[in-house]
Order: sequence, then structure tokens, then C-alpha cells
Amino acid sequence: MNRAERLARRPVGLRALQGFAEIMRRGSATAAGQALGLSQPGISRLIAQLEREIGFELFYRDKGRLIPTNDALQLAGEVELALAGVARVHSLIDDIGCFNTGELRLIAPPSFVEGIVPDIAAAFLKRLPRVRLSIDSRSIATTKAMLATRVVDCAFIKLPIEHPELVGETVVSSGSVCVLHEDNPLARHPLLTPALLSGAPFIMLGTGSAYGNELRQMFRDCGGSPYIVAESHTVSAACALAARGIGVAVLNELLAKTYLRAPLVARPFNPSIRHDYALVTSARSAPSRLVEEFRSEVRTYFGNISSIA
Repeated sequence: MNRAERLARRPVGLRALQGFAEIMRRGSATAAGQALGLSQPGISRLIAQLEREIGFELFYRDKGRLIPTNDALQLAGEVELALAGVARVHSLIDDIGCFNTGELRLIAPPSFVEGIVPDIAAAFLKRLPRVRLSIDSRSIATTKAMLATRVVDCAFIKLPIEHPELVGETVVSSGSVCVLHEDNPLARHPLLTPALLSGAPFIMLGTGSAYGNELRQMFRDCGGSPYIVAESHTVSAACALAARGIGVAVLNELLAKTYLRAPLVARPFNPSIRHDYALVTSARSAPSRLVEEFRSEVRTYFGNISSIA
């Protein structure tokens, strides 16, 4: 067989290589056939076909015995390595199929990471203990860019998404509450409004954000303005400041619940500001199986929260 004929030949079959490797390991066609579930004539035909495909003999035939040629001895080591690689591929396929490996890359707002994501992550990793979960917090613009380019798998984003290459499923919606120290005179009111809060020490969450702008507009609509003594970009920090008696914060009710303990109290805020969050993925491709498993855990978590509420 010349070089051109060798290049044109069909690829060597995996089964034939397995047969060759078993003969080299066990020393006989009969033992190799038993290992592969083949008869002795069947394994002999497999080796004969392999020799025709590669163009040279691998065994001398001596009274029914197969004796390896020098070429076979030279080839055996590489075949073992190749079959070990195939075995690793099969093992990885099984691991992926059973979620015994893999990584889910998630981005969430800091307040989600501190108050909500740990419970979801614990349930998710309890079911899939061999999966790795990577959690990060980024700016909204960076989060959307990383999702669109599939650098990360999914993210919790406050609606609206407003990005053509992203798609999201709304997973939770909640209103707003005023969080303040129990000794604050405003805590006597069963309901707090922008008019009541106007001029009182105020902790602003997300200055310059859509939420912050909406709050400012509410104060303007009632003819007042917030007396901002501090600002924060996380719910946890705003609650910590309010717990020191610094002022009142208007926060996402769901996220604030994590931090509501003495001396903090919460009062309903009117008019209500809605906070809708979605689990968002890239619209360029279908979500991975891991993302779907995580989405299922997210639905379960927020479904339980709703039923308790």
C-alpha cells in the first residue's frame, strides 16, 4: 500500500483497535474475544480486517496462535494511550450527563448575593454536589455584555432588560418598605409616604439609578425633597446604616427581610415601587442543561417564598 492509498483509506475502527489491544494484553484471540463478547472466529476476522485496513501484518499465525510482529509491538503502546483517551471521553460524557462535573457561572446584584443566592446555591449544590458554582457581582452594563457574549451563563437582573441579545424569565416581584430604627419617631406611623419622609434624614439607595430617580420624582410630586445624609449601593449597607439610627431607607421588601432584626423595623411605603427581577441568559443559544437545572431551583425557591408570604 503506497502513501496515497494509505491517506485515502477509511479510518481505523475503534472496535478493531480494542480487539488488537485485548490480544496484546491477554496473549490469545480466545481470551480477547471473551473480554469483548466475541467468538474466537469473530475476533480473528476483526484483526484480519484491521490488517487489511492498515496495510501490514500485526500477527504471525502459528498453529492457531497469534504472535505479535515488531510492528504490533511498536503500535501497542500508542493504541493503549488512544483507548485510554477514549475511555476518559466516555467517562466525561457520563459525568456530564449525570451532572458529576461542570461549572455554572452566575452574576447577581450584591444584595441578591448576600440575601437570596446562598439559599438557592445551597439547594442547587446539594442536588448536584460535583458541580462548581461561580458567583460574581458586576455593573448592569458589564453584566449584560458578559451575558450577551456568553462569558457567563446566567444572571439576576432587574427589569426591564432592554437588550436585544438577552432573554429573561421573571422570577420574583416585590414592593418597597421603609426600613428605620425602632426609636425613630417615624416608626409610629403605620404607613410612610414621601410627604412624611420629606425633610427627615434619608438613606438613598442607588443614587443616579432608575430606582433613585423614581424616588426623587415621588418627593418632587408631593412638593418635598429627601434630606440625604448617606447613600449606599447595597441593601445590606443601607440597613446597617438605618440600624444605627442614621435615617430611613426605602428598600426592596424581599431583599430587606434578610436584615430585619432589632433594632430595625419596617413600615409599608406608599406609593409602592415594584421591583421585578428576571433570570437572564443569552438569546444567541439555548441555555445549557446546568442553567436549566439552576432555573428549576430558582423557581422552587421563589415559589416557596410566595407560598409562605
